[in-house]
Amino acid sequence: MDIDPRLAAEAIQEGLQKYPDMSSFGARLVWRPLFKGGAFMLEYETQPARDHPNAWEFQNAVVRAYKRRAGVE
Repeated sequence: MDIDPRLAAEAIQEGLQKYPDMSSFGARLVWRPLFKGGAFMLEYETQPARDHPNAWEFQNAVVRAYKRRAGVE
């Protein structure tokens, strides 16, 4: 699946409004193919700590925002 870079940037900005502490990690939305279908995920220039309190919620917020903008279910 191709990701629209403009929509992805908007979705990341929306996520950063809710979780501004994630801005220093350099998030990028990617699509990872799986055995059946695939999944949207975030890749980071600098990986946040595994126990970072907002990492999972930030990713979920960005993915939901992108899906809403792109009309993907």
